[in-house]
Amino acid sequence: LVKAVLISVFLLLSVLMALWFERRVVGRMQVRPGPNVHGPFGLFQALADAMKLLMKEDITVRAADKIVYLIAPMISVFCSLMVYAVIPFGPEVRIPFTDFWTPAQLTDFPVAVLYILAVAAIGVYGIVLGGWSSGSTYPLLGGVRSTAQVISYELAMGLSLASVFLLAGSMSTSQIVTNQERIWYALPLLPSFVLYIISMIGETNRLPFDLPEAEGELVSGYMTEYSSMKFAWFFLAEYINMLNVSAVATTLFFGGWQAPWPLTEINDGMFNTGWWPVLWFIIKVWIFMFVFVWVRGTLLRFRYDQFMKLGWKVLIPVALGWTTLVAIYQGFSQFSTISNRTFIYFFLGIAVVALLLGFVIPEKKPAPAAAEETEPFDAFAAGYPVPPLPGQKL
Repeated sequence: LVKAVLISVFLLLSVLMALWFERRVVGRMQVRPGPNVHGPFGLFQALADAMKLLMKEDITVRAADKIVYLIAPMISVFCSLMVYAVIPFGPEVRIPFTDFWTPAQLTDFPVAVLYILAVAAIGVYGIVLGGWSSGSTYPLLGGVRSTAQVISYELAMGLSLASVFLLAGSMSTSQIVTNQERIWYALPLLPSFVLYIISMIGETNRLPFDLPEAEGELVSGYMTEYSSMKFAWFFLAEYINMLNVSAVATTLFFGGWQAPWPLTEINDGMFNTGWWPVLWFIIKVWIFMFVFVWVRGTLLRFRYDQFMKLGWKVLIPVALGWTTLVAIYQGFSQFSTISNRTFIYFFLGIAVVALLLGFVIPEKKPAPAAAEETEPFDAFAAGYPVPPLPGQKL
């Protein structure tokens, strides 16, 4: 019970910190100071924003489905709070001023990563139901977009995590961290790591993938008809989900609570014992939080067709091919006498040959189509100007 309360407090305080951190970093990237008035370095600005949301008028839309309209933000928040239940903050630690030792993790079980994927998938129902129950067009479009987005990018994310399961031989989060004692999986599974980073940004509806709440098209998407605390719950869920996917990236690819390499050699790994691992875990999570802010301050929003094309035609095929390759490698290493080095050289040779063939074989260009005669196009035929379609002449 104490650990559950501590995790909840940690997430809520981290969200307040993330609000200040994001505005401050984006401000610096755009050559402006960002929050710098309320409190030291503007640290109280996030607290003031939270109080403002609490004190705003709470409006319930007349056309809304009242019960679903109220439940939707709760679903999003509760599901986002459940992910950290299986995230290990460190090994066994001693409670201060006692002789009681306990793992720095709420719980763990053999399919903990599948539990994370399941909870994340259920959390989408909050967005979908919030958009549908508002009784308005723009929230409905935002909810439908979010459904398509999550289906697309969860497939790529799941496939990128499958290679971790194959290499670790386990889906237990604590076991995966333990198996990264020699080398972090971000290095041998670099394609999976890159795929996960892209998928986690799409999964959390962040720029450049924030199509479900694109203010230029949908006002605020599924959150348009929400105000005061109900809006704050959706906002809270979004930032907790950023912390969730950052924690999963840290646990599965960045060694979890393991200290960075030079520190592991000091005094027989003293920095991997006690409360030190909690510090390394938090630092790594905030590195990924910085990536979120960095991408937001750098890239523009995708068009929707570009966004879906990236998910279905690039990420999923690449993830599927890489997972198959890792599975073949594990099969050979476990059940064959062929050395790992020979296997790697063989596939590097195939990759080089494929690249050379791609450069050598000329691409066949389609024959130019015969020019068709088109009738002149009157842009004002309907009484107002209409732009010509491709092939039409004014």
